[in-house]
Amino acid sequence: MKTLNDNKRNVAVDALRGFAVMGIMLLHNIEHFNFYSFPEPSSETVKALDTSLWDMMFFAFSGKTYAIFALLFGFTFYLQSRNAEKRGEDFKNRFMWRLLLLLGFGFINAAFFPGEILVLYALIGFVLVPVRHWNDKALLALAIFLMLQPVEWCKVIYSAFNPSENPQQMIFSLGDVYPQLGGDSFWEMVKVNLVTGQLASLNWAWCYGRVFQTASLFMLGILLGRKGFFNASSTEALEKCRLFWTRVLCILLPVTLIMYYLKEFVYTQIEIEFMLSSLKTILNSWYNLFFMLCIVSAFLLLYWCNNGKLQKILAPYGRMSLTDYVSQSMVGSFLYFGYGLELHKVCGTTCSLLVGIAFLLIQVAFAHWWFRHYKRGPLETIWHKLTWIGKNR
Repeated sequence: MKTLNDNKRNVAVDALRGFAVMGIMLLHNIEHFNFYSFPEPSSETVKALDTSLWDMMFFAFSGKTYAIFALLFGFTFYLQSRNAEKRGEDFKNRFMWRLLLLLGFGFINAAFFPGEILVLYALIGFVLVPVRHWNDKALLALAIFLMLQPVEWCKVIYSAFNPSENPQQMIFSLGDVYPQLGGDSFWEMVKVNLVTGQLASLNWAWCYGRVFQTASLFMLGILLGRKGFFNASSTEALEKCRLFWTRVLCILLPVTLIMYYLKEFVYTQIEIEFMLSSLKTILNSWYNLFFMLCIVSAFLLLYWCNNGKLQKILAPYGRMSLTDYVSQSMVGSFLYFGYGLELHKVCGTTCSLLVGIAFLLIQVAFAHWWFRHYKRGPLETIWHKLTWIGKNR
């Protein structure tokens, strides 16, 4: 049997994870890390370019790269659980401890960035413990149920019977942290980010369907791992993966196109504000799911066509995704916020995107250098050692 991989790592998945982190980081830059403060465009040309780049970046990455990251989180859980079972161990307790460690990393990240997602991942990750041994059909049924956004459908039904009501959903707002983000005190920024910023981030995740969507994607990642649809370690496995992802792309590409126009049509037909808000959450989450799976399919199929000659550049970057994510928040806050360089005053979308690309290239170069000397990324090493404390891993 011909072996296609030289080591145990799934380089295609590493590259895909790197692609997801890249998209997240570039979006964060043009958003000024959730500090939506921008200078006036110097000309109509610059304004048009800023608008076009903003729309293009959000169309390509918003809600999609985040979903890829969540999908691969579930896949990683599957790999770790499977490897533990092969050693005759139950990964449950280690995984829960690992989630608590991730929560700690999330709080560190939250000190710099009010919109961070690690805290959300750590909290939702606990749902994987009771379902980890469910059979495929039951797990898929639960994943579909969560992706259907049941709470939002309850809101739709409620609004149908109470069309004049529009209860407030966002109790905490990121706008409440803007004075401190733009101020010159580092410690005031940290304090407001850790409290108001995190409450606003979690409030937003609940109100806009990210809680159910994230849990669903975690479970879909487990299922894809069980079925071997990321595993191209042999000729037979590669053909199986190619067939599956080709079918996914062929089916979901037209579905995604239809969903794009369908949701926009539905939005124009709904006049009840509370119902419209919930339907936007539902349809956008489905649209992002389909679009994300198209991106994953295309990425993997292209990777396997040419053995990832281009995509492999992102593999080391994807291997240290935790380090990438936390470091980009630290650097990004210094670049754009008031305590640092205050680039929010001079950088519009175009300039911010160029800053993001420059930082991306530095991170990728660092990742390539780092893995020539070390097995894991800096924060990944700490996470691994603390996860397996008391064990020789």
